[in-house]
Amino acid sequence: MSHPSDYKDTPDEALVRLAQDDDSRAFDELARRYQDRVYRLSYKILRHEDDAAESLQDAFLSAYRGIKKFKVESTFSTWLYRIATNAALMKYRKRRDGHVSLEQSQSGSDDTEALQLPDWTTQPLNELLDAETREVMEEGIAKLPEELRTVFVLRDVEELSNAEAAEILELTIAAVKSRLHRARILLRDRLNRYFSGKLKRGGPARE
Repeated sequence: MSHPSDYKDTPDEALVRLAQDDDSRAFDELARRYQDRVYRLSYKILRHEDDAAESLQDAFLSAYRGIKKFKVESTFSTWLYRIATNAALMKYRKRRDGHVSLEQSQSGSDDTEALQLPDWTTQPLNELLDAETREVMEEGIAKLPEELRTVFVLRDVEELSNAEAAEILELTIAAVKSRLHRARILLRDRLNRYFSGKLKRGGPARE
């Protein structure tokens, strides 16, 4: 296999093959391409900079060790996201150790029929929310139960498809849709309570 002199323009698939052939420069290029996205994903799950940085290192170390087992049926990015998500969730579970969210859904079943509410995510969150509302939303995301927050981050923050999120989390697409809907309901309720309180008080309202 020929080795390109400049890896920056080399497609992921070719870099993966080179990395599987023990070309460390190819893996370094893959890491360079995805480190910001993996860190962002880790931070959204963990809500802590140092933990996210450690999770990032754990994810790329696992990817480096497992690159030879990667199969082309999946895209490299989806495979890496699965590794990164698992690394972040492992760190999160160790950190919380027995903590139960006060905002757990009343039903633990992913098959519960979702409420028929209009979709409020027809555009990226950064375009939809102003700075104040985004802050409230970030607080709400941090308080979501783990299984809901992870789906919400993958779908509405990272803008992955239902199929991609399902593959990463090893869930059915129906389960992803159900968890996403429950997460949106909790977050919308939080925003509604925030703005209702703000109007009543004539100023910022914090819970």
